[in-house]
Amino acid sequence: MRISIENFTKTFGDTTVIKDMSLEIRSGEMLALLGPSGCGKSTTLFAICGIHRMNGGRLLFGDKDVTRVSSQKRNVGVVFQNYALYPHMNVFDNIAFPLKVRKETRSEIDRKVQEIANLVHIGELLHRKPAQLSGGQQQRVALARALVREPDILLLDEPLANLDAKLRLEMRSEIRRIQQQTGITAVLVTHDQVEAMSMCDRIAIMDSGKIVQLSSPKEMYEDPTSDFVAGFLGNPPIAFLEGKAAGGGFRLANSEITLPVPSGITIPDHGAAMRFGIRPEFFQPNNGLKLNGKISFVETQGREELYDVMLENGAVLRSIQSQGAGHKLGDEVSWGIAEDRILAFGPDGRRL
Repeated sequence: MRISIENFTKTFGDTTVIKDMSLEIRSGEMLALLGPSGCGKSTTLFAICGIHRMNGGRLLFGDKDVTRVSSQKRNVGVVFQNYALYPHMNVFDNIAFPLKVRKETRSEIDRKVQEIANLVHIGELLHRKPAQLSGGQQQRVALARALVREPDILLLDEPLANLDAKLRLEMRSEIRRIQQQTGITAVLVTHDQVEAMSMCDRIAIMDSGKIVQLSSPKEMYEDPTSDFVAGFLGNPPIAFLEGKAAGGGFRLANSEITLPVPSGITIPDHGAAMRFGIRPEFFQPNNGLKLNGKISFVETQGREELYDVMLENGAVLRSIQSQGAGHKLGDEVSWGIAEDRILAFGPDGRRL
């Protein structure tokens, strides 16, 4: 089911949260609405499911205008952060609830609940109460309840926020598996860029009620349109070098060091502020564009080690290297930047 949001505006009192936003979500894809708190991503999700009324614009499911259709008639499944299970009902009855509201037959309810429970791997838990389940199991029940009604669209509002790290990893793959297996159109709201990148076909990054970039995870990571987008994607995060345009190059702030600007980039006027964005995988001992500094932080991450290197002007670059690289806190190093992987941004934060 294709979702079209046209010139969406939402206000709360005198405050306009979203103004004239348009977005098309393709049939069968999983799209992430990603951004910081207060950017408007949950407001957009709640408008799609009908919890929030749109103050302006149109919402279409396929070719059907559902802007004024009540949430109960939109055939949308929603999974919330806090699971929202009925504590007095067992798993079977929680999943079956929307089917009972529709007054489906007992045999149909039994069949559908068993099928969806097997799909989300909780078939053996149907007689337990929510209090007897782990967080991951409760989230699977919530997912099953959303899917059992065979919705046209699945909406996920921070569904993994209350899970520990191991369960988050497990449920990321499970939700993606189920979405691909059912072919349902899904929208995920999250502030976690790892969730967005690992689970979704495309990401819409939002800031202050606007979509600032809409791309596949790979495209967005490699080709961000602004320093805001570049800083939001990547773990460990990108490091920025501040400076200004000087003599056809990039002069580091508080330094006499001038770095070349990669080919194909239009350099701003002399003296204009610039930023270089360097991702940790592109600041390595064997790269050619050398900078001297001292290791100021070391973090072991199992197979990899993360190093912070403080440059002579006080700026910090990060480097991620395989385990056993052997560098220590306080070591003086001369490591290099991969010149062709530098991301350059102008004074307004836009990509040059």
